[in-house]
Amino acid sequence: MDLGNLKPAEGSRNRAGKRLGRGQASGKGGTSARGHKGAKSRSGYSKKIGFEGGQMPLQRRVPKFGFKNINRKEYQAVNLDRLQQLVDDKGVKGDITFDVMVEHRLVRRNELVKVLGNGELKAKLKVSAHKFSAKAKEAIEAAGGEAISL
Repeated sequence: MDLGNLKPAEGSRNRAGKRLGRGQASGKGGTSARGHKGAKSRSGYSKKIGFEGGQMPLQRRVPKFGFKNINRKEYQAVNLDRLQQLVDDKGVKGDITFDVMVEHRLVRRNELVKVLGNGELKAKLKVSAHKFSAKAKEAIEAAGGEAISL
């Protein structure tokens, strides 16, 4: 190896095409390949999301309707048959707390839980959840259990 055959490392040299705005002789001087006038020729230009060249954008042309409550609370539903399944299959006895439901993957850690009355509950359980439907509360108490709101 000598000075005559030195080469830069593979992939270390890569120029991204011609340099813009470096005089007329470069072939990319003057307007710097941006054309004449208009928003795209200005520095700092960035197109807004949904911009359609001045035409009324789609999200403004389409009629709006309905109502979105910003204070809405989403509850994760757990039915009585799932609670009975925990007792039968997983051997859970007595208390079913929020932590037990998370452990058995019925709900996720930062979700609110509502127990619904679908299915049949035979076991005597002390169920803790954020909300209960009237039918679920009635069924839990009929089985000799207790429904505790968090």
